Amino acid sequence: MIRSLRIFLVISALCLSAATSLDQKRVFFREDFNNLKNWKPLHFPKIKRHSSYTIEERGGKHYLRAESNSSASGLIFKREYNIYKYPYIEWRWRISNVYDKGDAMSKAGDDYPIRVYVLFKYDPEKATLPEKLRYNSARLLYGRYPPHSGLNYIWANKGHSDYIITNSYSEKTKMILLQMGASLAGQWITERVHVLSDYRRAFGENPPARVSLAIMNDSDNTRERSVSYIDYIIVY
Repeated sequence: MIRSLRIFLVISALCLSAATSLDQKRVFFREDFNNLKNWKPLHFPKIKRHSSYTIEERGGKHYLRAESNSSASGLIFKREYNIYKYPYIEWRWRISNVYDKGDAMSKAGDDYPIRVYVLFKYDPEKATLPEKLRYNSARLLYGRYPPHSGLNYIWANKGHSDYIITNSYSEKTKMILLQMGASLAGQWITERVHVLSDYRRAFGENPPARVSLAIMNDSDNTRERSVSYIDYIIVY
């Protein structure tokens, strides 16, 4: 049995290496944040105080600096892509601090020093009648369709027993808790996720094909402040 287990582990490692090499040849984009030309502001109704997103240079490298001070807004990637063709996202991030009042389980604590959104596009042709009525109403109110659903990869402010939590404001948004608490604040952490697997685990079904990305540091609920950084993002 031990021999069989060893063979299985070797084969698995070889398959993973081959898959990784293949995936790297199919990169949709790599963002090194030399500028913000690939991104546009993401603002929310009734929230007037916006977070700040700038490019910071250190030692010849560029980083996205996301600062929140009792504020909320984000950056959204200008292009869409097919999540079935490019299911992986990798990035490196760092935070200065978490929010003392932050709590992923409550509306009052729904703030995070940094998060990476995956926004799944609503498709009217595949929607049920109740969905069409709901989304058409939202389009009349906001001028465009809201996303069908979303995954939030977050740096949670404190520990939770669950890896996936339903957002306090919307059951169509799931929070994926990649990091929790302040123990690694000030350190660079590399994340690599398989979005399709996470979506199926979170919602129990396959997602819409078209997606985009967003980044946010928000503190409009907790009224606190933090500065966070992202080094790069790769979609492949």
